[in-house]
Amino acid sequence: MGSRKLMIGVTIMALLSTAILVSSTIECSAVTALVSTCYTFITYGSPDPFPGSPCCNAMANLKVIADTIENRRFACRCLLGLISTYNPNAYAIATLPDFCQVSLGFNIDPNTDCNLIL
Repeated sequence: MGSRKLMIGVTIMALLSTAILVSSTIECSAVTALVSTCYTFITYGSPDPFPGSPCCNAMANLKVIADTIENRRFACRCLLGLISTYNPNAYAIATLPDFCQVSLGFNIDPNTDCNLIL
């Protein structure tokens, strides 16, 4: 049953990233869907995501869709919104790129000014 959920999650992520790439603009719902694959880590702190895990694959997909300055700024604003939603577990969201060895081109931090991202 766990592998079935994994396959469904991977399929959804693939469909989301394809749809997002085709439209060339991203929506917060897509960013939220990608980050939601990391729900267990964000909420409970374990298990830690690792490269190749569904959570880290979602972070890699987020990097792919945040491919322009405009998309990075938008993704940043969405992620900052998630930080307030998942408070007090916001730190877990901020650590996801490092755990997954993915650079989004900006820090996920409540003090980040998304308008200054290049």
